[in-house]
Amino acid sequence: MKKKILFKGCGTAICTPFNENGVNLKEFEKLVENQIQNKVDSIIVCGTTGEASTMTEEEKIATIQCAVKTSHGRVPIIAGTGGNNTKQVIHYSKKIETLGVDGLLIVTPYYNKCTQNGLIEHYKEIAKNVSLPIILYNVPSRTGINIEPKTCLELSKIENIVAIKEASGNLSQVAEIAHLCGENLSIYSGNDDQILPVLSLGGIGVVSVLSNVIPEYTHTMVENFLEGNLKQATQMQLEALPLIKALFSEVNPIPVKAALNILGYNFGIPRLPLTKLSEEKEKGLKVELLKMK
Repeated sequence: MKKKILFKGCGTAICTPFNENGVNLKEFEKLVENQIQNKVDSIIVCGTTGEASTMTEEEKIATIQCAVKTSHGRVPIIAGTGGNNTKQVIHYSKKIETLGVDGLLIVTPYYNKCTQNGLIEHYKEIAKNVSLPIILYNVPSRTGINIEPKTCLELSKIENIVAIKEASGNLSQVAEIAHLCGENLSIYSGNDDQILPVLSLGGIGVVSVLSNVIPEYTHTMVENFLEGNLKQATQMQLEALPLIKALFSEVNPIPVKAALNILGYNFGIPRLPLTKLSEEKEKGLKVELLKMK
């Protein structure tokens, strides 16, 4: 079976701006438009970087609707709908399907600590109940669970599970997934400091935090690699490392939100339990941002 490819290149894991009334949709729309104008290949809404875990369902729906409306079909919009209650994920994903998104990003269940068999059954059940393409999201540092390569192989046999966002940081694991699954499971880097290593193992793009602040640069880096301009792509990856480091100097999305504010957006501060970026880290971030702008 020929699997659908949702996007190749740079997908932005987009931030969500908050104010005293909830989500600042006007400011969000501005960033979405800027991203599209600066050549990103997809926008991922209400993921980790979007602080979905502290948003109400109404806020998430309004934010996703805003992204779909603003994009107007120019780039694929992918919505984060994961959770640790399978029944609830299905219920919510079915709602999101009606909003005109192009795909779903579904993180592994957290806290419950299910087995690999539990992961297979969780994703099977979701895939059976939705028709949109699904990107698995593997981020063990946040969820306490890793999708093992053999589990990826089983999940890749399901028609509408089309890709994985691999944020384990384990390149040996990425290689094993690529070896086992081939074209049945596209791989996106989930770490900005490993974009090129993942692409070199057969990945087709990145779900990026970095592209919130330098979208065209991130798009061009991936494009260079995919078009065979390896030297240029490598140079770009290495040049971006100090900014990437600054963007992860505290827990994501604390620094990237501060970076957007530095760039003139009004994205407010993260919601508790996340806090504002420390002054010292903000100074360092500002220095690196100016170097790359």
